[in-house]
Amino acid sequence: MGLEDAKNQVDQAFTRESLRGGSFENTFGGATSFLRRRYTKDLTGVDIAVTGVPFDQAVTNRPGTRLGPRAIREASTLQAFDPPYGWPFDVMADFDIIDYGDLAFDYANVPAFPDRLTDHIRTILAANVAPVTLGGDHYISFPILKAMAEKHGPMSLVHFDAHSDTWQDDDMSRVDHGTMFYKAVKTGIVDPSRSIQVGIRTFNEDPLGVCTIDAPSVHKMGAEEVVNQIKAVVKDHPVYLTFDIDALDPAYAPGTGTPVWGGLTSAQAAAMLRGLAGINIVGGDVVEVSPPFDTTGATAIAGAHVAVELLSLLGWNMRK
Repeated sequence: MGLEDAKNQVDQAFTRESLRGGSFENTFGGATSFLRRRYTKDLTGVDIAVTGVPFDQAVTNRPGTRLGPRAIREASTLQAFDPPYGWPFDVMADFDIIDYGDLAFDYANVPAFPDRLTDHIRTILAANVAPVTLGGDHYISFPILKAMAEKHGPMSLVHFDAHSDTWQDDDMSRVDHGTMFYKAVKTGIVDPSRSIQVGIRTFNEDPLGVCTIDAPSVHKMGAEEVVNQIKAVVKDHPVYLTFDIDALDPAYAPGTGTPVWGGLTSAQAAAMLRGLAGINIVGGDVVEVSPPFDTTGATAIAGAHVAVELLSLLGWNMRK
């Protein structure tokens, strides 16, 4: 495959014959599935399904994350040509990956949303396919984790964020993007003793026993030491990795609902994600990309890169 293929390739989201391989479709044209993967609801023979959840009911400040999946897909067209840089394999060439499209839900019936999302992920998992989800506000991780725990048992959570999202909230019916990991621990779907949060830089007096490496500590320790500590905590337990884009400093990702200065650089995030190769990851998400607050598209680009790293981490685990 080479650049000459751009003369003939268009709308690879619908016209590509194989679920594997890159695409030289013009970045500025065509249907923008994630990495130009085929859009399909057929999970037969699929290894990884990328799916979008355009939901932003529970935001602290700036709305717009419902537009995140669309923006991440568009940004990903810049990455569809070549193997992900720095990995010793090409996840696009070695695994059957699809764009499973977005979750369908009634935006006016918020109480019905969580179960709808859990069922959506159950369908993917029932086909023995690993999910990578594009959000959406961070609440979406809670309904996803319910489905993940049904299949894998209580999960190890690797959580990159500026906020711990473990603030007390014992009303399990509330749809709140700042309390969903409190609920995940309290309902037993996340094992706090095997979980870790990275990049935190807002106050929370009770992290519920979840190990925390705050942003200043990341800057002092360096990526390699952080990776070693993450691996020591999760060991070989099934891991769900969630990456709130506001884990990055606003200089690198201004388009998010709750930006906080002093965060991770994109280089630090890339090194840590890459360093986690070998953990027993079974799914993940990237959330809180809010395109209206970043006209440059840098935040969506960061989100697309995080999603590609999630694909590669899953592929690395599947190669074992």
